[in-house]
Amino acid sequence: MPLPDIATRYAFFTGKGGVGKTSLSCATGLALAEAGRQVLIVSTDPASNLDEVLGTPLGALPTPVAGAPNLFALNIDPEAAANAYKERMVAPYRGVLPPAAIASMEEQFSGACTVEIAAFDEFAKLLGASEATAGFDHVIFDTAPTGHTLRLLTLPSAWSGFIASSTGGASCLGPLAGLDTQRALYAATVKHLADPAMTTVVLVARPDRPALREAERTRGELADLGVRNLHLAVNGVFAAAQPGDAIADAMTRRAARALAEMPAGLAGLPCTETPLIPQGTVGLAGLHAVARESDEVAAEVVAEPVPPMLQGLDSLIDEIAATGRGVVMTMGKGGVGKTTIAAEIAVELARRGHKATLTTTDPAAHVAYSVSEPVPGLEITRVDPEREVALYREEVLQKAGGGLDEAGRTMLEEDLRSPCTEEIAVFRAFARTVDQGKDRFVVVDTAPTGHTILLLDAAESYHREVLRTQADMPEAVRNLLPRLRDPEFTRAIIVTLPESTPVHEAERLQGDLARAEISPFAWVINQSLLASGTADPLLKQRGSYEAPYIAKVTGNLARRAALIPWRADEI
Repeated sequence: MPLPDIATRYAFFTGKGGVGKTSLSCATGLALAEAGRQVLIVSTDPASNLDEVLGTPLGALPTPVAGAPNLFALNIDPEAAANAYKERMVAPYRGVLPPAAIASMEEQFSGACTVEIAAFDEFAKLLGASEATAGFDHVIFDTAPTGHTLRLLTLPSAWSGFIASSTGGASCLGPLAGLDTQRALYAATVKHLADPAMTTVVLVARPDRPALREAERTRGELADLGVRNLHLAVNGVFAAAQPGDAIADAMTRRAARALAEMPAGLAGLPCTETPLIPQGTVGLAGLHAVARESDEVAAEVVAEPVPPMLQGLDSLIDEIAATGRGVVMTMGKGGVGKTTIAAEIAVELARRGHKATLTTTDPAAHVAYSVSEPVPGLEITRVDPEREVALYREEVLQKAGGGLDEAGRTMLEEDLRSPCTEEIAVFRAFARTVDQGKDRFVVVDTAPTGHTILLLDAAESYHREVLRTQADMPEAVRNLLPRLRDPEFTRAIIVTLPESTPVHEAERLQGDLARAEISPFAWVINQSLLASGTADPLLKQRGSYEAPYIAKVTGNLARRAALIPWRADEI
C-alpha cells in the first residue's frame, strides 16, 4: 500500500505546506475506517480545508463523514476557541468588578497570543486527556504547516516550563492566567507525544529538494523534543511512462534527483511513496485513488482548451517597478510557490536598478535557498524570532523596568519569559520591515495563509499591548496598518495553484483581506500543467482539471492575474 501503516492510537501528519498532508491523512484515516477501525481526524490548521476534502461540513465536535462509516472529523477553530477561552476567564468577574476592569480584562484577551493558547488548549484535551477521544481506535491530526506545527508541539514544554518557574503571579499580559490548572494535562500531552507506542509522526514531503529539506529540519527538531517514532511519506511521485516530453522528463529527473540526494536522516526512516494521480483528491473517490498503487490514466483524456493568454509575471513587475518603492507581499496557501514568486519579483526589481530587500515572516524561512547567486542591489533577510525576542526583552526591561521595585521587576521578567513574548517581538520586526518600504522595495514572503491573517488582524491589539508595556509606541508600529491599507504603498499578491483547494483557500484569504481593508494588487496562478504544453497522458489529464479554476480566478476573483506554466527549468 502506498499509505503509511499506522499502528499507534495517535498519528500526526506534518510537513511543508502544500505537500499533501490533508490528502494523505484523510486517505489513511479512510483506509483504517474501512478496515473496521473507529477513526477521528482532527485539523489543527487555522486555514483548514478538511471539510472540502472529506465532503462534509465540520465543526468543533466529532462529525460523521458522509459515506464513510466509522470515520469522524472535526476542526479546531482557533478564533472560536479563543472566544470561549476569553469568556471562561472573564465571566466569573462580571458583576463583581467595575465595567472598566472587565473591559481591561477583555482587552488583554484580544490578541493573537490568546488565539494560540486557546487552540493549544483544545489540542491538548484531545491528545493529553484520553477520555476526550475514548470511543476511537485512532486519532489522526492533520497539522498546520511545519513552522507552526513545531511551535504547537513545543508548547507543552514551553507552557509547563513557564508555569513551573512563575512565582510572582504574572500572567503573560493576561492570557496565561488560565493555564496553571492545566499542569497535569500538559504533562500527559508531552508524555504521549514522545511515547512511540502511542504516537506516530508522519513527515510528508513531495519529491523535491525544498520539501525534503524541510522534512529533515522537522525530523531533527522533533528528535530534540524526544519524538522519534517517525515515518516518511513521499507524496506525488512521478515517472514518465514514455520519455520524450520535455515537461514529463523534467519532472521525472527532478524527482529522481531529489530522492537520490535525500538527507541521510530521512533516508533511514521507514518510507512510503504515493504516486502522482491524475485527478484531484477532493471527496471520497479522490481519497480512494490516493490509496491505489496504480497510476493508470483513463483511456480518453477530455480535451480542454489552453487558457487564454494572460499576462506573465514580467507585466506585474513592470507595474510595481514604476512606483519606485513600497512593499510587495506574496500570500497564499503553503506550497503554492510564494517563495519562488517573491524571489523572482525581488531579483527582477534589483536587476532593473532598484534597491530591494527580500525577506520572510515564515518560520520555515525558505528564502535563504531561493536565490543562489548574489544580485547587485538585492538584500536577503529574515525575521529571526530568537534575535527579536532578545532585543524586545532588553528594550522593555530598560524602558519599563528601571522604575520598578524588585517585586515589580520580577513580575515583568516573568511576563517576558512567556511564549507570548515571541509573538509581540516578531510583530514589531514585521512592522520595521514594512517601514523600510519608504525608500526601497521590500518583498515579503509571508507565512501560510492562516497565520498571515492572524498577524494582520493582530495589529491593533498589539498597538495596545505595546502601549501597555512601554511609554511610547514605535513609529513603525503606529504606521503599520495605514501602510498595509494603502494600495500605493503595499501590493498584496495572492499566489495559488489551478486546483480546487488552493483556489478556494485563496478566495477566503481575499475575503479576510477585505475585512482588514486590504485590496489585493493581483493574483498569480502558478505551475499550470494545462498551460505548459505537455503531451504526457497523465500530466495532460491532470492539467485538464485546471481549466475551471483558472476561469474562476480570471473571471470572478482577480482584478488582474498572471498565469505561469509549469516550467521544465528549476527556478
